[in-house]
Amino acid sequence: MLFYVILCCVVCGCGWSGAETARQLDRADELIAEDPGEALSMLNGMDVSQCRDSAIIARWALLYSEAMVANRLSCPTDTIIGVAIDYYSAHDSGGVLARAMGVRDSMNRLSSRTDELASALYLQKEKEYYLYRERMARERLVWLVALIAVAGAAVIARQRQRMRLKDARYEALIADAAGLRCALECRDADMSRLQSTLHGLLDSRFKLIDNLCGTYYESQGTKTELKAVADRVRAEIAAVSDDSAVFGEMERAVNDCRDGLLDRMRRALPDLSADDYRLAVYLACGLSTRTICLLVGCRVDVLYKRKSRLRARLRAAGDDSFMTIF
Repeated sequence: MLFYVILCCVVCGCGWSGAETARQLDRADELIAEDPGEALSMLNGMDVSQCRDSAIIARWALLYSEAMVANRLSCPTDTIIGVAIDYYSAHDSGGVLARAMGVRDSMNRLSSRTDELASALYLQKEKEYYLYRERMARERLVWLVALIAVAGAAVIARQRQRMRLKDARYEALIADAAGLRCALECRDADMSRLQSTLHGLLDSRFKLIDNLCGTYYESQGTKTELKAVADRVRAEIAAVSDDSAVFGEMERAVNDCRDGLLDRMRRALPDLSADDYRLAVYLACGLSTRTICLLVGCRVDVLYKRKSRLRARLRAAGDDSFMTIF
């Protein structure tokens, strides 16, 4: 912002200075025909080294040379009229180049008188012109360096902004990943607690069932013995299925470890049948299909159909957490 303020001040100052110089040159142009001595004096009084516009310099050089010719004064060199010719060769407007060439021809043809003061003043103005060129070269270099610095600062600022945006995106992704990881860890912990609770509840009963089943398949006894083992297994399975205390412990374990899943399911589906609710509890506990078949007393193909209907009802309830039991 400060750079732009300084730039505006410089431009405004140069504009005012250029306008004042242009007025002085207009006055000198008028005086060349009326009073060439006064015109030359006015042109000598202008500090060329402080000018900032090459067009002003070229016009001053043309008028100064014309004033020298009008006063029939010899010019030690043709540097000043050469400034005008060089400028108007590239920026000719309305025959000004021809006018400058005519002034130089007049200077060459003129039988001029030598004036040491005029020659000294001429050389002084020539020196001022060279100082002007050096100053303009320095200023161009300064502006070029400033422009490069501003451009570099803009590029650096843009790159830093892009890096900040990337860092913010990366941090957001890392935060999301950390949140997802925490959610997964919490879910794993909940499932682990649920499994531990269920194993603690059902360990003694299912261990007995497993032992009986193993005895049943491994036994080489009589048909009467095999029938007795099978009857015992069926009795134990029925005891587990009918034991309301064990079922209640399953419900509590699921609700404690899965954020009240079964309570929310009951509120969302108050007309859910007892059989479908029991099936949902067994599914939420993570029991296998064969185990659930034994507990509810149906075939595997029938259980698949019941699970399909239950899945459709839970999906229609609009709570995605219900679908996690499958």
